This record gives sequence, C-alpha cells and structure tokens, in this order.
Amino acid sequence: MERVQISRFAQASPFHGGLRPVLTRVFTTGIAVFLAVAIVPGIEASTLTAGAAAVLVLTFLNLILRPILLVLTLPLIVLSLGLFLVVVNALLLEFTAYLVKDFTVAGFWPAVGGALVISIVTSILNIGRLEPPPVEQVIVERRAPKIINPE
Repeated sequence: MERVQISRFAQASPFHGGLRPVLTRVFTTGIAVFLAVAIVPGIEASTLTAGAAAVLVLTFLNLILRPILLVLTLPLIVLSLGLFLVVVNALLLEFTAYLVKDFTVAGFWPAVGGALVISIVTSILNIGRLEPPPVEQVIVERRAPKIINPE
C-alpha cells in the first residue's frame, strides 16, 4: 500500500504555545502604551503602577472586547476603508482610562492620537515575531484500487 502525506494548517487558539505568546503580547502593548504616554499630550499615567494596570486592562480589552466591537462595527469599517478601526481603538483606550485610576485620557483627539501611536508601535514590534502558522501532517494509507468487472 502506498502512503500519502497531507499537510494542512492547524487551527491555533489565542493561547497556543503556552504562556510565552501571552507575555510577549503584554510586553508589546506595554511598550506601545508607555510610548503613547510619552509622546501624545493628553494621555497621562501618574504612577508606574497605573501605567502597568492600564497595559494589562488594555491587553485584556483587546483580547476580549475588541473582536466583538469589530463584528458590530464591520459595516462602518468597510465604508470608511478601515479608518473606523482607529475610532474603535480610541474608544478602547478611553474605556481603559475609565477603568484604571490615575491613567487619564484628556479627550477624544488625544485618544485617537494614542490609538494611532499604539497601533503603529505594536504593528512594528509584531513584524519581528511573525511565525509561520503551525502545520499539521496527516499520513493516509492508500488502498489499492478494487476492480469490479475483470474481463
């Protein structure tokens, strides 16, 4: 019998690979948030603890709430050719400021500026850690063809 090897992409969960991808995601978001606090006027973290809490809350919101918001606002995202994603990110940043004490966002436009900085920085940092998707290999044994009407 002939053996055939089939390769296909395996479905990976957000936590595929253990704790390392989660920690790198938190670290990447942390660098981006602290850079946004340093660059954008109107975004402030009064203590280091408030900044770290904002990083954790924003990472959690991006993991849980952002996919729901993307599905709900999909028509607006399509109509604006993706520019509404900045508004969604700004709203998540404002919600983070609402949830975390001593982390403040002065208004909508500083939130938009912070969302742009965070998006650009996380995109640049994620380029370096792109990995090919996991490939699952399945080996199937092929049967010999069965001849129905031999002559």
